[in-house]
Amino acid sequence: MSTAEAPHCGYVAIVGAPNAGKSTLLNQLVGSKVSIVSSKVQTTRARITAIAMEGQTQIVFVDTPGIFKPKRRLDKAMVAAAWSGIDEADAVLLLVDAQKGVDGEVQGIVEALQQRRRKGVLLALNKIDAVPREKLLGLTKTLNEAFPFEQVFMISATTGDGIGDVRRELAKRMPAGPWLYPEDQLADVPMRFLAAEITREQIYRALHDELPYSITVETENWKDQKDGAARIEQVIFVERDGQKKIVIGEGGQMIKRIGAYARQEMEKQFERRVHLFLFVKVRKDWGEDPERYQAMGLEFPRG
Repeated sequence: MSTAEAPHCGYVAIVGAPNAGKSTLLNQLVGSKVSIVSSKVQTTRARITAIAMEGQTQIVFVDTPGIFKPKRRLDKAMVAAAWSGIDEADAVLLLVDAQKGVDGEVQGIVEALQQRRRKGVLLALNKIDAVPREKLLGLTKTLNEAFPFEQVFMISATTGDGIGDVRRELAKRMPAGPWLYPEDQLADVPMRFLAAEITREQIYRALHDELPYSITVETENWKDQKDGAARIEQVIFVERDGQKKIVIGEGGQMIKRIGAYARQEMEKQFERRVHLFLFVKVRKDWGEDPERYQAMGLEFPRG
């Protein structure tokens, strides 16, 4: 193998404020759905590792929870996971919602980057299709004055505009070395976890603002059946009886709807038939239970 064909492999952390479009961007970069996408903010809780190939270069993406000012213990764990991804990465891509511009959250991230990391940080302005050119130029100028970004991209994570340019530039920055994963692998996410994320996304889609973030989903049992189908049993944990009633719905209609959409998405992602069984349990203050954090791939913050 010649030097030009030598394999390269490295890590890229995608960071940004909640709802900047990180999960949508990750799914576009990889070409498959690997991270929960919802209109609700803070939907990415654990760092999702996804893999993209660009020529002989393997890019391992770490999709971090949106960085925000933590209030609850769960918030602290999510933000700690985000910064851990930044510290370990070969390159960092800061995603900014061009419609929102530089708000307090973006400003806080930029200031933290100044303290923690100065090299290998790229900027992507997202949702450019909804913003006038003059505003984009002004926003770029403001951000470049605040931090020495090595390159700026104008993209739309929803339509895919500019995504190829981002992937090619990131590939150039990956160090020489063997691939960490098989070429056709899309994500280093256990199937049980991905199944739980799919159901959690459907809960957010169905219930919109009726439920706070005090809800999580765990895959308790996964059985591969002889006919090739998967039998999946999941528990939806809520903190109050009132939340349980909302999830179940009148006559069980809501949980049936959530289950139907989640099953369809799982069958699409796993390329097999799925028999999905959902249960709702009340676990008061589950956000203070270390076991729930372990299930989400987060470290439990002490104190």
